[in-house]
Amino acid sequence: MLTLVTGSAGHLGEAILRTLRERGSPARGVDLKSSPFTDAVGSIVDPGFVRAQMDGVSAVINTATLHKPHVATHSRQDFADTNVSGTLNLLEAAVAAGVTSFVFTSTTSAFGWQLRPEAGEAAVWVTEDLPPVPKNIYGTTKLMAENLCELFYRDRGLPVAVLRTSRFFPEDDDDPAMRSSYTNANAQANELLYRRLDIADAVSAHLLAAERAPKIGFARYIVSATSPFEPRHLATLARDAAGVVRELYPDCAELYAARGWNLFPAIDRVYVNERARRELGWRPEFDFAHVLRRLRDGRDFRSRLAQEIGSKGYHDTVFDDGPYPVAR
Repeated sequence: MLTLVTGSAGHLGEAILRTLRERGSPARGVDLKSSPFTDAVGSIVDPGFVRAQMDGVSAVINTATLHKPHVATHSRQDFADTNVSGTLNLLEAAVAAGVTSFVFTSTTSAFGWQLRPEAGEAAVWVTEDLPPVPKNIYGTTKLMAENLCELFYRDRGLPVAVLRTSRFFPEDDDDPAMRSSYTNANAQANELLYRRLDIADAVSAHLLAAERAPKIGFARYIVSATSPFEPRHLATLARDAAGVVRELYPDCAELYAARGWNLFPAIDRVYVNERARRELGWRPEFDFAHVLRRLRDGRDFRSRLAQEIGSKGYHDTVFDDGPYPVAR
């Protein structure tokens, strides 16, 4: 089965192609940028380029996108062109070529305004049943592309799995307050409790989705590290998240203190990956318990794949006040 992977020069695209090539599985990478994992340079916004890449392809994994870090540097039209029209081009070409499996990388940012509870309210329990309310052009265009995917399944019979991934990038947080209060490793370890994903687990979810899409037909999945929290924790998480974590992991305080790390005082949401684990057979390995095991051993909690790929950034420009400019 030949797999076409878009966004091959990006974090996730490269990670998927590295994994497929290590397995000896046929794969073709496409991207606007040349890279060791890009077989054809071109844009998914170009229908002719897209059609030319479909020869012999059985599965498409569309990771190419403009991200949240591009909101302040790219126009809304740029987002519509890449995230919506680019996905439409891929869907149409996939149907014409007889592709049997399509995976679309979406984002938990599609939930948008739903992820911020009012002051004094409990943290939000985020499942696929929570109605999305995007708060920027990034989430809006990803949701539009999701709906195109569903249309092509219902209208044309193309099996599609939509994966709403949480954050897996290695760069520093865009929030200056977060950067000043927590080291990058500390913050990202904390996020594995409720809103982060190691890239190795992101890859395994995508490859399982490509394999199982023909039997599933169409579905959306939240793809994030397995959280230890339960609905009974939500009210307390909003006011004393550190207390909940210390109760669940009694040795966490000592392990964190040895590194000068701190837990977050409050958590506003919990991403729930139960459907992906149940329907895809996905078994994410990199969760908070994994972090603590690695801390005990004095080892990096990131996967080998995350360490090999490292930080790519999102722009050719280097910014003085953060990893990327933030839209206001």
